[in-house]
Formats: sequence, C-alpha cells, structure tokens
Amino acid sequence: MSEQGKGTGAIALGWWSTNIGARESSSARALSARLRRAAPVTVLCEPAVQQLAKNLSYGPAQADRLVRLVSLLVEVREHVGTPLASRLGGIDPILSNLRFQRLMRADGDELTAQLRRAIGMADRRCNVAALANDVIHWGDKTRARWCFQYFGADAPAENSKEIIE
Repeated sequence: MSEQGKGTGAIALGWWSTNIGARESSSARALSARLRRAAPVTVLCEPAVQQLAKNLSYGPAQADRLVRLVSLLVEVREHVGTPLASRLGGIDPILSNLRFQRLMRADGDELTAQLRRAIGMADRRCNVAALANDVIHWGDKTRARWCFQYFGADAPAENSKEIIE
C-alpha cells in the first residue's frame, strides 16, 4: 500500500511496526538501541529514518521534528489503543498532576525528555499513531486534547456552536 494519502499517525505506526515494533527481530532491537543512544545527526543517518522522512515528505526543515518523533517512537514497546495522556491520567494517575502540568508547558528538548519519561511510566505502551500525530503537531490544540484525555473527560467538539434563541 502506498504511503501517499495516509496521515502522519498511520505512516509512523506502519514504520514503527516494521522497523522497531517487531522486538523478536534482532535487526529491530539493534536499530532501536542505536536510535535510543544516537545524537540527532546520527539518527538522521539511519536509512530507516530516511525512509520515514520520505514517507512523511519531510526534508531538512523538519529534521528536528523527525528526530524528536523517532527518539520517542523507540521508547514504545507495545502499541495499544489508548493514547498516552489517558494512560498517564484517569482516576488513579501514574503521572502526578504537577508533573503533567510541567509536561504541558514543555517545549523543545525538555518536551522530548518529559515525554520519554512519561512513556516509561506508562509501561512503554500507548497508541503509537496518536503519539506520532501529537508529537508532530504539538501545540495548543494538542495540549488541550491531552488535558481532557488525562482527566478522562470528553473533549468538546471543535465545531460545536451554542444556539441562543
């Protein structure tokens, strides 16, 4: 199936499943280990990462986002249907409210470090496609959705309008 027409999350999930998610494969374990320890330029030198960049239609201008995405995807061991924010929060949260607030304020390298720790706290299991989409499109809308997911509330529909009569 062609990567063209797929969303960011679907492309990243397919890449993760093929290159990193198959932990029974020695090549997947080796790539994951190399990527976890690599400097940003070394990450970009991996052929598998270049294939992901090609599938996402990313070039040098998006290198930082690509490196962040890959460095977080290698931390995930199991793809499940639950988004990371939901796994972290809920009735008995595994990430404290204060740490979650700190995560919501983070950007750049601090965001990457905070998300890496959060993935570890979630037993390295989350929805890979949702994580990838959120990492690539990190901003106020993503943060707001994470807040609703963390607290287990339904987010209001974006297009809902109150009708005042």
